[in-house]
Parts: sequence; structure tokens; C-alpha cells
Amino acid sequence: MNPRIEINYSKLVHNTKVLQKQAKEHGIDLAAVTKSFCGIPEIAQGYVDGGVKYLADSRVSNLKKLKKLPIPKVLLRIPMLTEVQEVVAYADISLNSEMETIRNLNIAARDLGVNHKIVLMVDLGDLREGIFEEEEVIEAANEVEGLSNIILHGIGVNLTCYGGVIPSAKNLSKLEALGGAIEKEIGRNLELYSGGNSSSIYLLDRKCMPERINHLRLGEAIVLGTESAYGEKIENTHQDIFQLVAEIIELKEKPSMPIGDIGMDAFGNTPSFEDEGIRKRAILAVGRQDIGSYDVFPVEAGMKILGASSDHLILDLTDAYGDYKIGDEIRFNLRYGALLSLMTSEYVTKKIIY
Repeated sequence: MNPRIEINYSKLVHNTKVLQKQAKEHGIDLAAVTKSFCGIPEIAQGYVDGGVKYLADSRVSNLKKLKKLPIPKVLLRIPMLTEVQEVVAYADISLNSEMETIRNLNIAARDLGVNHKIVLMVDLGDLREGIFEEEEVIEAANEVEGLSNIILHGIGVNLTCYGGVIPSAKNLSKLEALGGAIEKEIGRNLELYSGGNSSSIYLLDRKCMPERINHLRLGEAIVLGTESAYGEKIENTHQDIFQLVAEIIELKEKPSMPIGDIGMDAFGNTPSFEDEGIRKRAILAVGRQDIGSYDVFPVEAGMKILGASSDHLILDLTDAYGDYKIGDEIRFNLRYGALLSLMTSEYVTKKIIY
């Protein structure tokens, strides 16, 4: 069925093993993030086969799918009050920054007869989730320590995702120092210092990851083989584990300039065009409803993406090497945003290649 995403399972396992080995050399455990493929357990099994310690996702509905996989599950997004019962049922650990939510998690865990671990999130300047004031962090840690069914498992930070703040030895050392202050206050060591996501990987190569950071939450680094601080490829990893395959439904020679007055397109933008004469144009049966506004890249050289509507992707094939016809397939590599959208789209078939 087209359009489809093909997932190369052996390459996924390879990337997972490469990142796992690198992390272990620095005393770091990995939580492999499954949200980019909506928690499909047959794909997540590749993480398990690759040796990671945890599976992680932002949505409880995805963690439900992963229940049978035999390693701990981490909820990445701060829990909603309306889902605390499901959180303690399907997540072993959750990231938290609101005491009201943590108190409700405690009630839910007590009702279920379980203990639930939390990682207290700290905001070090990226201004997404996390407690901003150090004094408030200490107060929260003290209160959590007194709850009957909640275990303060560790402390964590998220960087890059909203404010673009790059992880560094300097800001992650602040996380270390704050963890030390918490340990002094509660009289025991924290088990986990979670130093961020795929944007933190570059610190391992530079050998400047602070010593106490022992946990990272990796999605993009594994599934796309790129670190997300500078967008660089990670050595000895594959960047083509996930590929979009779309079918040509129209192939014609047409002018490169629309004819008539130009107004807004279907998404409220006013497009601009360059006159390149008559060009060979292909329409593919996939569009922004599937891809969003994110980037995909034709694997074959010489192809140029001209634009997209909700259901169509338009390519210039004039300089492409192949002799294409109706029904032929075009293959694309993806960036992370496009991968998220395509895997979420119910109109795109997912095919695992073993």
C-alpha cells in the first residue's frame, strides 16, 4: 500500500547498539524514545534488542502498547491530572514538575498498591518544563520524600526542544550541583541524573559530559543517526532507517510559472515562483496532511520538491536520472518532524523490513 514508510529493523538495532555502547563507556543508561513511531511495539523491540535499559514516550497510550516489552517504561511528558491512574498503571517512572500532580500520582499509586518513581524536572533556561527556582526544587524534593507511594528516583532537565538552549558542561553541572543539594537535604543519593535528549550526545564525543550524568533520553539520535544540537551525523550510524515511499499519480511537462493572478495557497501563504521554462513535473500521492510542513529529501539526485498541497507532493524530475512513469515510486529520507507526522498519519502504511 502507498504511500508507506519502510523501517529497516536491522539498521535500527545497529544504531541502538552504537549509541548504547557509547553511552555505557561514559556510565550512562539510555531511555530510547518511541514517540517518533507512535510506540509500535514491533519497532520498539529493536531498541530492546539493541540493549537499552528503558523505553520512553510522551503519551500513556503509547506506553500501553509497550506493556509486554520486558524493560521499564518512562513517561516523558508531565502527566495530566486526568491521567494519573493510567500513568501509575503503565509507566514505571514519570517526569514531573508540579506538586499537585505528584500528590495525585501518590493517591493513584496507593489505590493501585504500587510505588511509582518520579524524576523531578528542573528548568535550566530552555523554558519548557521544569522548576525554575532552586529553593522550590529543594522544597518539592522534601515533600516528595514524605509521600507514601512516590519514590524520588532522580533529577532531570530538558534542553533544546523549545528555547534552543544547547546542553553544555556548564549548565549540566548546575543539574549535578542541584542534585547534590537535594541529596544533602533528604539524606540519601539519587539514582538518576537525566541529562537531556539527543542534543546532549555531542558532549560524549567531546568528553565533557559532567560525571554524575548517568541517563539520557534518545529518540532522534537513534532513529535518524543525528544529534539534535547541531544536526550533525553520528559516526557509524544509519540515517535512512525510516524512508517514505510515494507513488507517481501524474507525470506531465508543464510551465514552471502559474498562469494568472497569484493569491494565497491552501494554507494561507502567498507562493512565489521562478520562470525556468517547461519542466517535467510529477505529482505524488502524499501531502501536507501526512508530512506537515516538514522536510523530506528525495534519495535520487536531481529531483527537486516544488511544493505540496494537503494531498499532493509536486516534484520537478527534469534533471533526475531515472526514466519515470505513472505508478513508479519515489523514495525519500526524512527529518524528525516529517517522521513524526508520517508515522502519526493513518493514511501512511508502516512496513517493517527485517
